[in-house]
Amino acid sequence: MKRQLSLIFIALMFIAAPAWGQKKTSIEKHLERIGLQNVAEEIPGIEVYMVYATPYNFMGRVLYEGLDEAYLVPEAMAKLRKANELLRKKRMDLHLVVYDAARPRSIQIQMWKVVENTDLQDFVANPYKSGGGAHNYGVAVDVTLVDCTGHPIPMGSEYDYFGDRARVDLEDELIKRGEINQRELQNRQLLREIMTEAGWLVEPSEWWHFNAMPITEASERLTVIQ
Repeated sequence: MKRQLSLIFIALMFIAAPAWGQKKTSIEKHLERIGLQNVAEEIPGIEVYMVYATPYNFMGRVLYEGLDEAYLVPEAMAKLRKANELLRKKRMDLHLVVYDAARPRSIQIQMWKVVENTDLQDFVANPYKSGGGAHNYGVAVDVTLVDCTGHPIPMGSEYDYFGDRARVDLEDELIKRGEINQRELQNRQLLREIMTEAGWLVEPSEWWHFNAMPITEASERLTVIQ
């Protein structure tokens, strides 16, 4: 599993980030043609670091070839914009960072092949059910909070940690067992507060994952991203 971002890793993240004005890739052009919007272009001041465009993820390799930017459908973008505004009002010293957003179903299939029939499959949406997960419709974001120096604030587990410490619905028990502390719980609660106030839905198994609408609604209203 990926460790919490370190100082060196933070530095590498910005070195590896695409330059402003860089020519859009064929995948990014495709996402825009089908109506998705670029988070960094639509929400000034928000940070974007697409973890799956790097090898620093649970798969241990780059999955997003040609997709360095976060994309969402307009309805989800409006909710993320509102969350960003709410955070700025509540905590000027913190920033939202997006780790993942729209995800092509072809990538979802690759992830599923790794976890299928293992203890980890509950943490990855089955791409063969309802067209995949909310990421595959452009209505989900993976986010956390970073401080003014760019460091992620402690949340009790790393991003993409596949285990109980990532679960929202077990937090009371995790506190009792000493697996997360009060500061980490308060940080999670702050993230949930701004996201839910902006209209996002909590994913019980992952503190970082939020949906703009239920997957049943997404599958009825939207087309899966291939």
